[in-house]
Amino acid sequence: MNKIRCIIVDDEPVALDIMENHLSRIDAIEIVKRCRNATEAFNAINTKKIDLIFLDINMPGISGISFAKSINKKIRIIFTTAYREYAIDGFDLHAVDYLLKPVSFERLLDAVSNFQQHHLKETGVPAATPKAEFIFVKIDRKMHKIDFDKILWVESLSDYLKIETSEGTKVTRETMSTLESKLPSEDFIRIHRSFIVALNKIESYSYEEVIVQSKSIPISRTYKEVVLGKLEKFQ
Repeated sequence: MNKIRCIIVDDEPVALDIMENHLSRIDAIEIVKRCRNATEAFNAINTKKIDLIFLDINMPGISGISFAKSINKKIRIIFTTAYREYAIDGFDLHAVDYLLKPVSFERLLDAVSNFQQHHLKETGVPAATPKAEFIFVKIDRKMHKIDFDKILWVESLSDYLKIETSEGTKVTRETMSTLESKLPSEDFIRIHRSFIVALNKIESYSYEEVIVQSKSIPISRTYKEVVLGKLEKFQ
């Protein structure tokens, strides 16, 4: 499925960096260009195919509102701004969404999902599904990137978590429920109060356990019905 081709328009370099970092985590998104003003954005949409614009409102020269009024309405807009009072103007232009800075990754993912729904209504063709490819977890006072496809399993041990990956063990003090909420449910499954496993890393299973990298991980009674039901779909 084709990716969502977008540009980011903002006169603040830090804001551009934050948006680019967030969007790079969504594999449905292709960032075509970073633009520091409306002039650069005009050049981008006139020379490249663009589906979506992440657009700051309060910019010097041509404002985001003025820019939005002047472009092809087939190109959808998600406004980003530090000023809540601009929201009404944004929605008057039929923007897909309105994001208040600082933009969180979770809120951005919701906005991309909103674009997907608008795209389906207007064209009848589903846009690429937004999906993150990695997370950041706090380890030793720093945020560390962990790719989803490298995670084998997660184990809860008292007041910390062990994240077993193909590159070694990562230890964090995040809670199990918090980390579970960040992992894509189609790729990971909770099989025990103390264990989450990556579905594609399961080598074999029985009613009592799954085997990942030769390690036996128990399936608890609480999760057994859901776990077996999901695994049996792959038979």
